[in-house]
Amino acid sequence: KERMTAHWNEVGWPDVIPEEGRQDKVKSLHLQKTDIFMDMINEGAIPLRPGVLRLVDEAIENDVALACCSTSNDKAVSNLIKTLMGEERWSKFQIFAGDMVKAKKPAPDVYNMAVEEMGLDKSKCVIVEDTQIGKEAAMAAGIKCIVTKSAYADREDFTGADLVVDNLDDGNVSLDTLSSLL
Repeated sequence: KERMTAHWNEVGWPDVIPEEGRQDKVKSLHLQKTDIFMDMINEGAIPLRPGVLRLVDEAIENDVALACCSTSNDKAVSNLIKTLMGEERWSKFQIFAGDMVKAKKPAPDVYNMAVEEMGLDKSKCVIVEDTQIGKEAAMAAGIKCIVTKSAYADREDFTGADLVVDNLDDGNVSLDTLSSLL
């Protein structure tokens, strides 16, 4: 919702959307987008990025706490993990979503909530991100951050990230790699 609003604030709102109806239109479009996204996940049209399952499995094998902190809503995040990783892996994750916090990324709220609710020490956490706003949220939370580039965000500024890789496989990212950042 925030990205749609920011986009139209930057490029100009369509004349057919009156100012007093803008937030309702954004909410409606966002719900439609979420439905389409979830259909695409269920149809297998959106694959996991290289190395994600390998790293998740390594974390599970080593009893590393896992969380997914997203600006998306809880329903979409849960569906994504359950569908693409399977129920067993999904059961190992705690989900913290944009609809659970007051301020979304780049604010650190979702990461701070995860650390607090999971009883973690920030100095022993590493966040894997794929966008500039996610990296900014991790930095604002004071947590180490690795960025995996994506076509969606390949031109964004990842300055300040502790490590930047094209993907988890090409970067040979393992638990040892993440631990070396601490």
